[in-house]
Amino acid sequence: MRESDIMGSMKTYLDTLSRADRELSEEDLTLAHALQINGRASFREIADALGVSDQTAARRWSRLQSAGKLRVLGLTDPQRVGDSPWIVRVRCTPDAAASIGEVLARRADTSWVNLSSGGTEISCSVRTRGPGTEESLLLQKLPRTPQVVDVSAHCLLHVFFGQDLGTINKSGPLTAAQVEQLTPSVQPERATADTPPVALDESDRHLLDLLARDGRAAPAELAAATGLSVSTVRRRITELRIAGVLYFDVEYHPGVLHRKFRAALWLEVDPSRLAEAGAAIAAHPEVSFAAAVTGTATLYASIDVATAQLFYRYLTESIAALPGLRHTATVPIHRTLKGPGPYLPTRA
Repeated sequence: MRESDIMGSMKTYLDTLSRADRELSEEDLTLAHALQINGRASFREIADALGVSDQTAARRWSRLQSAGKLRVLGLTDPQRVGDSPWIVRVRCTPDAAASIGEVLARRADTSWVNLSSGGTEISCSVRTRGPGTEESLLLQKLPRTPQVVDVSAHCLLHVFFGQDLGTINKSGPLTAAQVEQLTPSVQPERATADTPPVALDESDRHLLDLLARDGRAAPAELAAATGLSVSTVRRRITELRIAGVLYFDVEYHPGVLHRKFRAALWLEVDPSRLAEAGAAIAAHPEVSFAAAVTGTATLYASIDVATAQLFYRYLTESIAALPGLRHTATVPIHRTLKGPGPYLPTRA
């Protein structure tokens, strides 16, 4: 069965659940928090930190995974492998937004796709090989697509919050001692602007493709699929993590988390205060992603709050206090068509 068929079946199952069944329990959240800290932690390591048995930790994970509520993805930092990440904004006629968005979601070079601005705008993350956009067939085709009004591409320069960090890192139920216990002993090397990209061979790329679909796949399973030995798989995963190429993220099914008020912020900030403003916004509990980007707006952030009234308060208090802020543009997000992993079909 194809992965899209599997994910479609999972969504059908979730659609039959009651509201209470869709919610994650406190126990589920502790496991999700543990996996966000260390996506490939063994059930023994997770059990020791959570104060439960190995069997209990494994059973909880199996239940959540089989229900399609969440999964662990092994993803790559594009800049560490010489790729270039972009946030692309596509303005189109309302009758075309959903269909164009679904096409974008199916593409391998997009990692998330949102419908926003009342269905007149699509925003997506696009990854190109090399430093520019000339290699992207998508960015060449979009302006010529009927019913597309405008396309703008903004290169991602620096991530302040995101990738291996999720909002559960800020508000999760684990204690500081539990977080420390689960944190991998060997941390990724800190890359600088002068650090060359990591060279990957075909076996590396095959291994990374498999981890992008299941970040907790067993070494023996990965070895069988790649033709590598189990010891080589374990060693290479460790090396890629240390090099900052590979990180792990927890993806939640859209049907599990109640949709709150979500918005994208495009902020124009003085260049001399950009690093300071980025560090400040990264600490806000409302922020799920923040990065420096090219363009008139130099700081992009994804916001998730409970109500429009709380978003107003967030704008007038926390955002208004950012250093060097010149201009603010808000874009409400209505629907996510694709998350960080492989394409996951959704419906309105």
